[in-house]
Amino acid sequence: MLDRSGGTYLYVQISEVLKTRIIEGLSPGDVLISEAGIQREFRVARTTARRAIRLLRNQGLVHTRQGGGTFVSAPGESADGQVPLYRQIAEQIRKRIEAGELPAHRPLPTEVTLVREYGAARETVRRAIALLREQGWVFTIPHRGSFVSPEEHWPSP
Repeated sequence: MLDRSGGTYLYVQISEVLKTRIIEGLSPGDVLISEAGIQREFRVARTTARRAIRLLRNQGLVHTRQGGGTFVSAPGESADGQVPLYRQIAEQIRKRIEAGELPAHRPLPTEVTLVREYGAARETVRRAIALLREQGWVFTIPHRGSFVSPEEHWPSP
């Protein structure tokens, strides 16, 4: 099931398996497998299990309650009222665009730069950029990067 000798970290592979389970059969509020369950099922260390859950949490797919477990989140929100990290990043970038700090037709900072700036996983930054693209704030040119959309393409207030 897991490619232990491949180039992809185990926690990323595990998070993808769990993401598939969420998409295919779990509903918002359902309990996700525990860290101990991940350790047993995938035969990994506790740190690896925690990283897999953290990646899903950063993507806004799950939320954790201390002492209560990890639960599937409703799209765009978590049970504790916190906005998922990717949405927070997208909002901050949107504000920078509106303020003119990131001008139209100019490139966004690179993924690596945004990962460092926000202390987030690469997938979280990608999800933030995808949200901005869906909303019309940015456009992406394959192999070139993402750029700020012209103002006429921005969403209406």
